[in-house]
Amino acid sequence: MPTSTKKLVKRLGIGDVQYSFHDVIQTIGHSVREYKKPAILTPIFVTGEVVLECVLPLVTALLIDAINLGGGMGAIAHYSVVLICMALASLFFGTVAGITCSEASAGLAKNLRQDIFHQVQKFSFSNIDRFSTSSLVTRLTTDVNNVQQAYMMIIRTAIRSPMMLVFAIIMAFITAGPMAVIYVVMAIFLGFFLFLISIKVMPIFRRIFRKYDRLNDSVEENVSGIRVVKSFVREDYEKKKFDKASGTLYHDFVHVERILAWNQPVMTIAVDTIYAFVIYFGSKAVIISQGQLMGLGQISALITYGFSVLISLMMLSMIFVMITMSIESSQRITEVLKETSDISNPKDPIMKVPDGRIDFDHVSFKYSANASRMALSNVNLHIRSGETIGIIGGTGSSKSTLIQLVSRLYDTTEGAVSVGGHDVRDYDLDTLRGAVAVVLQRNVLFSGTIKDNLRWGNKKATDEQMLAACKLAQADEFIQRMPKGYDTYIEQGGTNVSGGQKQRLCIARALLKNPKVLILDDSTSAVDTKTDKLIRQAMKSYIPDTTKIIIAQRTSSVEDADRIIVMNDGRIVDIGNHEELLRSSDIYREIYTTQNKQSHDVKIGEIEKEAQHV
Repeated sequence: MPTSTKKLVKRLGIGDVQYSFHDVIQTIGHSVREYKKPAILTPIFVTGEVVLECVLPLVTALLIDAINLGGGMGAIAHYSVVLICMALASLFFGTVAGITCSEASAGLAKNLRQDIFHQVQKFSFSNIDRFSTSSLVTRLTTDVNNVQQAYMMIIRTAIRSPMMLVFAIIMAFITAGPMAVIYVVMAIFLGFFLFLISIKVMPIFRRIFRKYDRLNDSVEENVSGIRVVKSFVREDYEKKKFDKASGTLYHDFVHVERILAWNQPVMTIAVDTIYAFVIYFGSKAVIISQGQLMGLGQISALITYGFSVLISLMMLSMIFVMITMSIESSQRITEVLKETSDISNPKDPIMKVPDGRIDFDHVSFKYSANASRMALSNVNLHIRSGETIGIIGGTGSSKSTLIQLVSRLYDTTEGAVSVGGHDVRDYDLDTLRGAVAVVLQRNVLFSGTIKDNLRWGNKKATDEQMLAACKLAQADEFIQRMPKGYDTYIEQGGTNVSGGQKQRLCIARALLKNPKVLILDDSTSAVDTKTDKLIRQAMKSYIPDTTKIIIAQRTSSVEDADRIIVMNDGRIVDIGNHEELLRSSDIYREIYTTQNKQSHDVKIGEIEKEAQHV
């Protein structure tokens, strides 16, 4: 993006820069696409409507003058037919303009939502970290709606009102000469007044949208954690927190409305001033000149044009308010659409992952350039294809961070991660992530049947393949007990299944990918140790060539792994099998001892005897 079109101004909140008017219009305009035709036709039909409405008072004035001069029924009938035809034509243009305007604005809103949603799908985790979920939802809904309303006004009302204003003033000069200068004076005065208001309210609107995000954050957090809220009886606390966020938003809106409320009295003063001026000086001109300088028809037309001017000014005031709101919304939408994913495909990507080998070569990583410390420091690790690796460590030891680099959810800060002998940055992203199945700590199921959720792993999976995967994940047993079996409907977020059932379904879904690498990130924490063991035994027997990485809090979940990695403070501190680590690793021994107090002495005694024999 050219720096000449971007103001590199740091902003409070999520966005990093304030985009220029040119950038915003160009970005939002790109979403018009197939709705360009109705967007172009609308101003054309509006122009026809305005021209006819401006000519109507002139024809009406001619009719009034014809009646005053004693014109017969023929003249009256002639003008009446012309007026009816023009009115019908104006009605036609206005109706068609309304239809095309609705089609264009609704189409823009549809495309904007699609573009924002599709853009978010391209984001890496680091991009998503810059935007909260509630903020993205606000941009997809409230902000898009504001832009839609503004666009609808721009292509119709914002074309009609200035055009009507200009044409009406021109026709007023044609009809009444210098007396029409009052309209020009009032138009300049009101334009300056609206400009002053815009300077005042724009910063407030920017602050309001930031507070909208925080309010939605509070709602999302409360709804998603409603079980915790109720179990700790914190409803009153949550209500007070919400009321506080809602109250600050209320006060800002009241402040804005108080400023914008000046529009109405100022408009009323302008209307009264113009009418008083026209009626007084117009009547005086008629009386003094005895109809020679100005007739009743001209007074009627001048009042009608005055009314059109004032209506146009009032409509411009409404447009101004809507556009003022939409400017900040447009900025927020542009922030998302202009966001460039930190992770993208290389020019000539590798389209096949040979095997499940994984290599970490001097890998260091931090979540942002401004972070004070590395989440991972100088990690060197080499995993053979088909090997089962356990990873264990305390909370905050960066176990999950380590595995997120394998499927390139983040890129390394230093060093390189390789899968199948190739740097992950050389792979096609879909190819890499298709070969690496990850069951994360937060297991997510989507609304739909169990089959629908399983087919996220393989959309072409047969019933037999789903059955086999669920048996491996120890999920088939509880599925068969459900009334509709595999056609049982899962509520949004999997709220109608237990935590352990949800974990097993997510494991089955990952297995259906038939991956080269399978990563289980503490994904059996909600199942009992017996089921956990059955899952591990099944995977070892049925997918021996798949590299399996198991992150766990329980040593029992990793004790039969080929190797166990012990992590602490973002570093690998020990590597070995279960018995080796019990002898050599203080951290592993402490974890094991804490979790196995009753059997610890017996186990250690057996190891010591074995060591003596060796």
